[in-house]
Amino acid sequence: MKKFFLIFSIFISILSFSQKTEIFKIRKYRINYLNDKIQETSGLNILNGKLYTFNDGGNVAELFELDKTTGEIIRTFKTNLINTDWEALTSDGENFYIGDFGNNSGNRKDLLIYKVPYENLNDVNIHKFPASERAMDGVSIKFYYPEQKDFTAKNLDTDFDAEAMIYLNGNIHFFTKEWSSKSTAHYSINPEISEQQEAKKIESYKTNFIVTDASYFDKKLYLIGYTKKTEVFLDIFNEAGPGIFFKEKPKHYYLGSTLSLGQIEGIAVDDTGIYISGETFNSPLGSTKASLYFIPKEKLKD
Repeated sequence: MKKFFLIFSIFISILSFSQKTEIFKIRKYRINYLNDKIQETSGLNILNGKLYTFNDGGNVAELFELDKTTGEIIRTFKTNLINTDWEALTSDGENFYIGDFGNNSGNRKDLLIYKVPYENLNDVNIHKFPASERAMDGVSIKFYYPEQKDFTAKNLDTDFDAEAMIYLNGNIHFFTKEWSSKSTAHYSINPEISEQQEAKKIESYKTNFIVTDASYFDKKLYLIGYTKKTEVFLDIFNEAGPGIFFKEKPKHYYLGSTLSLGQIEGIAVDDTGIYISGETFNSPLGSTKASLYFIPKEKLKD
């Protein structure tokens, strides 16, 4: 009976957005279930044509290269970093940026992004010692939200959480996961500043879902996330000006339910299409394994 009412609630919610929401279920685009080592995949990025992910907080601080056609792990890279709560991965063509800024309770004062040169990965891989005996180093880029005055822990009730990040025009841009407002705020920081810096708020948008990852490709911003009703959504924004995305309404897609897709946490886009990852999702109604999806560009007209 509970399952019936949950499905009915999701159906009613979809109908309420029927005039502006396109239904594009991605379950049939699943490439594969992910290896047990990455059941908490929490970000995707494509660098030099290769697909990378990692696990979120509480897991080992490692990066994984995935096979784009099978989802299998090709290489594992250890780091000397700390995984307090890794939530987003992006790159500038030469460096990875790892967002250690997960903040579900809104009480963190140690928000940062790690900068890791891509060449370090190759160095680890070709060195005469196994990768398991070496590790990558990184530089810490520290920041804070100037608008946040209250740091009282409020689990899943804060607007100063973040899980989505892109690199654009020499800056790091990240998008908040606003549990209270069901919106997202767009901030930027300078990756060349070594001391703790103030994140600059640029714009905001009422998504009506919590944003869990972002990707930028061909002057479009892709934001993905889900709701408490287990609905998974994708918004695709056109870039209205350099680094400005929220001037116009996006294309808004309903992708399915976390009950069948997993907890969607990663998105990466290139000229072939859209890669999406979801971590293991457990609920009273059942469990879904961590998965990797791929939508060919010709299937989703944005």
